[in-house]
Amino acid sequence: MGEVKAGWRSTARYLSYRGLGTAMGRMPEPLARGLAGGVARVMAWRGGPDLQMNQRHMGRVLGSECADGVQPDPALVRRWSRRTFAAYGHYWVDGARLPFIDEEGVRSRFRFARGGELIRDAVAQGRGVVIALPHVGSWEWGGAWLALERMPMTAVVERLEPERLFEWFVEQRAAMGLTAVPLGDGSGAAILRALKEGAVTGLVSDRDLVGNGVEVEFFGERTTLPGGAATLALRTGAALLPAVVYSGPGRWHTGVVHPPLDTTRRGSLRADVARLTQELAHCFEEFIRRHPEQWHLYQPNWPSDRP
Repeated sequence: MGEVKAGWRSTARYLSYRGLGTAMGRMPEPLARGLAGGVARVMAWRGGPDLQMNQRHMGRVLGSECADGVQPDPALVRRWSRRTFAAYGHYWVDGARLPFIDEEGVRSRFRFARGGELIRDAVAQGRGVVIALPHVGSWEWGGAWLALERMPMTAVVERLEPERLFEWFVEQRAAMGLTAVPLGDGSGAAILRALKEGAVTGLVSDRDLVGNGVEVEFFGERTTLPGGAATLALRTGAALLPAVVYSGPGRWHTGVVHPPLDTTRRGSLRADVARLTQELAHCFEEFIRRHPEQWHLYQPNWPSDRP
């Protein structure tokens, strides 16, 4: 009986998410944004563990810009954290609508504020490109644009449950020219093959999901971040580019690409991975400070966040 109930719950979740995503993609955009905005406002004002955890992260971000010994105003931290829910609602609407937008629509709403030519230059060298991203804005829009420019991205993504929901998600991304590789034991090998073929790969690298990351200082506190981006770049000779895709201004999606990090070997592989992962952490700090409300992180990310 328990297995039957679990099966029904799994099917219901799949149908609910797929139905909601399709509806958001097909309904008029103002209506979709209005609905998402209303849900986001309710969630923000209801509070709960997600808001509390995000406030911890937001306090670190805002505190990093204060003078030594000065803590950000708690009321200001709460306001910025509530704004993340509105930005997260926009993120889901943009992601749901992206598969239904044609080539002209993608091109008319995506641009690079800085560094777009760095990706082209790295691809032209034929040695592969590793783009390391934080959970900021909507990186899928950048991936869709790259596919239109004949630079399709292979990206590692978190698995979704149930499996049918994840398969639908992967199919949608494939239709946009994005190859989604599930995070797991085989993801490293898949990315390695893509890099050896000179492909563009994307790794969201500001959260250590597996728990075997590299220790870094991130917003003034020690934690671990994934070392996969640095490891792959060092082992394959691929260019390592920190990047972000912000939502906005307006209906735009704006890409920013940092110059490639220096992957010249200076010591042991372990030491070089640690050095480059710390450099990525500093780049992510810069990206997040510009638009902290677009940092979609509601899970523990520092040891002090966990009981």
